Amino acid sequence: MQRQVQCDVPALALGAVAEQVSRLQSGQVVKAEGFLAQRSLKIAQLVMHIDKVTLR
Repeated sequence: MQRQVQCDVPALALGAVAEQVSRLQSGQVVKAEGFLAQRSLKIAQLVMHIDKVTLR
């Protein structure tokens, strides 16, 4: 059975990757690579930590 799943996941970029992301234009399509982690010890919400961004 195929299912369509949608969700919103906040993303975080640091250092050089953050600088690269800040130069992106609204509407640009990108591929973001990284990992998912819990926001903090007390907050179970997932956050994507971006390690690499490439334009598509």
